[in-house]
Amino acid sequence: MSRVTNTFHTRDNSVILVLTCRSSYSAAGPLALFKLRSQLFFQFEMALRIAFSSPSIRSPPPSSSSFYPSPSSVNRSLNWPPQRSLVASGRGGRTVSARSSLETAVGQVTEVDKDTFWPLLKACGDRVVVLDMYTQWCGPCKLIAPKFKQLSETYLDVTFMKLDCNQQNKSLAKELGIRVVPTFKIFKDGKVANEVTGAKFDDLVLAIDAVRSN
Repeated sequence: MSRVTNTFHTRDNSVILVLTCRSSYSAAGPLALFKLRSQLFFQFEMALRIAFSSPSIRSPPPSSSSFYPSPSSVNRSLNWPPQRSLVASGRGGRTVSARSSLETAVGQVTEVDKDTFWPLLKACGDRVVVLDMYTQWCGPCKLIAPKFKQLSETYLDVTFMKLDCNQQNKSLAKELGIRVVPTFKIFKDGKVANEVTGAKFDDLVLAIDAVRSN
């Protein structure tokens, strides 16, 4: 008679289950060997049942991509970066609203129209604001536009805007007293502090520096 030891390992992350079976059989009896194999299989099956039914067995943690939310989803849920909804009384007693994010206006040119210009100008407070008044058919306007954008990237303490003086914005263009295009209106504290008519880049730079220094 001989004794056989069989060890089974059931692994699941933090748990290792060890089952040892000792059985006796006769080397000359094939029927006994068959019984031994059946017994070992039964013991192995029971080990699996015990392991996977144990409350200590934990399922694998979710992957980082599914468990941790992406930064973009967090930003959307928190509504970040914040945007302010501005409501102001326009000229003539009209109430207009505009969404403003002054952080996104830094280093770029913001397109405005007759409804958004005054609320955005008010939101700038005491910042210097330069307004490029242009038309789509104006050749000099197109030539100076890239340079105007370069100024927005250079003067980070100045807000740069542009207004298409089309039929839709005709009332605002008339209100600002435009006579030729392009015309650059420079505002400080919400009021016109200087202006430059024509595509005169050097004059525009001097005018901006003069208003900034005051």
